[in-house]
Amino acid sequence: MAQRPLTYSNYTIRECAEAVEPLIKSGKVTVYQKWTCEKCWSRQTMSEANKFFTSGTCENCGHVTDIERDGCNYLLIAST
Repeated sequence: MAQRPLTYSNYTIRECAEAVEPLIKSGKVTVYQKWTCEKCWSRQTMSEANKFFTSGTCENCGHVTDIERDGCNYLLIAST
């Protein structure tokens, strides 16, 4: 198992979804879910926008992480 890096700020899926819902509805932002692989600790970003997933497969090591248990965050891209 890889050494754990600095801790990222992760929140429940519900907290993240509630925070971005009005922004997504405005049509002025795109949101990507971010999470940390529990095996290799690499930070991952989902490829599908404006949706939150309960699990994710790491692109580096292939491990499936329970995001619902471990939490997540998001990347927000605002259009001008």
